[in-house]
Amino acid sequence: MRNELLVIHCSATPEGQHFDKTDIIRWHTSPVDKGGRGWSKAGYNDVILLDGTLQSVIPFDTNNIVDYWEIANGAKGFNDRAIHVCYIGGLDVDGKTKDTRTLHQLNSLTIYVRYMILRNPEIKIAGHNQLSTKDCPSFDVPDWCRRIGVQQKNIYNP
Repeated sequence: MRNELLVIHCSATPEGQHFDKTDIIRWHTSPVDKGGRGWSKAGYNDVILLDGTLQSVIPFDTNNIVDYWEIANGAKGFNDRAIHVCYIGGLDVDGKTKDTRTLHQLNSLTIYVRYMILRNPEIKIAGHNQLSTKDCPSFDVPDWCRRIGVQQKNIYNP
């Protein structure tokens, strides 16, 4: 299926706490009885760490087709036509929703979104919360996209 969406997620972890792709993979693929979700794959293709480093979790190629091996379990009902990126954070120290993106994460996410639009000029950028009843990614993706200069045609509007 064609890659129609770039879905932005947060890891729903406390502000300032370091986690990486190894943690994401463990949380998503460990058996439920061991504290995981029991999924066959992680929920994100890429993860942006606190320092802005981009880590590949489920690699994808540069065509605009989501092949079976590229599918991440990020948003039920949309995975076969989406790429998923997650920034580490999204909660305050009390576990409440908060936009915790560091300056490094903001810079990396901006570059990532712009790159994905260059690769696929028809792609729509969405927050996970636009596709399901979740707080993730803890910020208003359409508003942020407009502030960084993303054209309206590339902003998901359900």
